[in-house]
Amino acid sequence: MAFSLKSEFIISLVVILNTWAWHAMSVRTLHDSNIAEQHEQWMAQYGRTYKHPEEKEKRRAIFKKNLRFIEEFNASGNRTFKLGINQFSDLTDDENASLSQRYPTGDVPKSIDWVEKGAVNPIKDQGQCGSCWAFSAVAAVEGITHIKRGKLPVLSEQQLIDCDTENDGCEGGLSNNAFQYIIQNEGIASEDTYPYQEMDGTCDSTEAAQQAAQIKSFADLQPGEDELLKAVAQQPGSIGIAASGQEFRSYSGGVFNGDCGEELDHAVVVVGYGTSEDGKFWKIRNSWGETWGENGYMRIQRGGESSQGLCGLASQASYPIA
Repeated sequence: MAFSLKSEFIISLVVILNTWAWHAMSVRTLHDSNIAEQHEQWMAQYGRTYKHPEEKEKRRAIFKKNLRFIEEFNASGNRTFKLGINQFSDLTDDENASLSQRYPTGDVPKSIDWVEKGAVNPIKDQGQCGSCWAFSAVAAVEGITHIKRGKLPVLSEQQLIDCDTENDGCEGGLSNNAFQYIIQNEGIASEDTYPYQEMDGTCDSTEAAQQAAQIKSFADLQPGEDELLKAVAQQPGSIGIAASGQEFRSYSGGVFNGDCGEELDHAVVVVGYGTSEDGKFWKIRNSWGETWGENGYMRIQRGGESSQGLCGLASQASYPIA
């Protein structure tokens, strides 16, 4: 049976269409496979787990949608910036908006003291180890744990010093890296379980697995005292601060407004704010023992000339989310 030219054209067209359909299906399958792999890698990086397979499937679909948006945006060209995946990549726009509005935009209390509210443990002393970042992160996690769970654990700075490989132990580090480690480790042990040694040590994975508190994520604040005020009204926050100035190091009491140093070189926790006869202040918890400052605390000027706050205290602030 001979085919006519018309029949041959139709057959060829059908073959071409089927080939295209098969190719598209193969590409889609390969892309979905890559999405699954990328999502698993993302989960590991950000310490994300899901309670049920249905939740994981839902979040993977959201992740895929967000990734596609990022890829298309970056491929469009003629842009002065690029996008990338981060800790928010499995959330919808509405969920992200909810996180962004975590703190009230209206009035906040005129004063608050998280020490008086029982969300702050007694002052600790980091000694000769440059581990202020660990003390700052731990105190912030202790605070939000008390606020959310009604208990105030005493958590381990030494675990962060030994096990958080993104920081440098007694040589310094960042609280954000500490928060990320706690998320990836699915928690942090108590100080009783993993006691402070005032030196670098080897990570004890057995002790590090005995979690006394957990956090879900963390967030950075936009620079500025107004944003910090909204945050501290809700919970203690971890901040970087310039602290090498002689006046700062020799502080013993009152509302500090003196010399701080030239750059951020220390980490503390903001545990409140208020107003005294000497003016508006932030209350910060240090890790230099109870003999420094006001039994280990400092009241430092709030609302000065710098938009970043005195000593840069409002320029690098973050908080954990439980």
